[in-house]
Amino acid sequence: MEKNIKQATFICFIILMSASISFAQQQKLAQTGMKFLSLSLDARGSGLSSSTTSLEDGAASMFYNPAGMARLDNFTSVSLGRVNYIADINYNYASATFSPFNGNYGIIGLSFESVDYGTFQGTVRADNTQGFVDVGTFSPTAMAFGIGYAKALSEKFAVGGIVKYVAQSLGTSVVNVGSTGNYITEENKTNVLAFDFGIIYKTGFKSLAFGMDVKNFSREVRYKTESFQLPLLFKMGISMNVFDLIPNVDPNMHSFLISVDASHPRDYPEQLSIGGEYTFMKLISLRVGYISPTDVEGISAGLGIKHNFAGYNFAFDYSFTAYKVFSNVHRFTFTFAF
Repeated sequence: MEKNIKQATFICFIILMSASISFAQQQKLAQTGMKFLSLSLDARGSGLSSSTTSLEDGAASMFYNPAGMARLDNFTSVSLGRVNYIADINYNYASATFSPFNGNYGIIGLSFESVDYGTFQGTVRADNTQGFVDVGTFSPTAMAFGIGYAKALSEKFAVGGIVKYVAQSLGTSVVNVGSTGNYITEENKTNVLAFDFGIIYKTGFKSLAFGMDVKNFSREVRYKTESFQLPLLFKMGISMNVFDLIPNVDPNMHSFLISVDASHPRDYPEQLSIGGEYTFMKLISLRVGYISPTDVEGISAGLGIKHNFAGYNFAFDYSFTAYKVFSNVHRFTFTFAF
């Protein structure tokens, strides 16, 4: 059994490192598409500035490191949320994890996210005073649906992966004018399969944990005459409850989690994010995070409340991210487990 675990660890490490080296050599700054896949969704993770690669967080791990759902304490965990993003762009998302047969054969996860970009006015050039005429409105949308699996191979080591169907529609556009003056339109949409892989390793020293994750690994997507890559991302992170180092601190009363992630995106320079979460009586959590370098994001902060009622665990999380130019971003997440 120990030999199999070591082999699985080695294989996962090779996959993650190969993916990282591959897109490091082919990096194209600011030339990826379907950028909605890059946005941090979960309110807890966003309050930590997405320094979540080494954290175990049930259903929410579907949007970060899938290995984080491997040790699900309940039969099922469900997470629902919304992001009020810049420019009136809204994200809605949901994820669920299931632990059949007490998790002896691993954890199964489902995730869904959709993006509403709002309504835009379509126009075409015309020889009139305005120089254009209106041709109606169009509404771009995007969505991703994922199926994931995770397994704790030992007390220290967990692996996970996700297959995602990703689709984007930019609405309809006028491409020609018919003989009767009618507009000939076509729909602009595309889709692709993408993959996420992740591992989490508990070092055995207190609560110190290490994680690695590759997101949005896929083939090149062709849109009309142009091709682009998905926003591939490689992350490594560590985390620990630093109160473990202080004698006589009751972990059921106080904990202070520090997490640090190093990110290597395909379309942006390397980033370092750090987050802190203080939790009192496993009931109320206060969070703060920061990421650098960044063009628009500032400090992030958030809070979380957990409560157990009649055998059901409920949680509400909120986060706030300051933006330097655009409106500030607010995220809300509701989670329940049983």
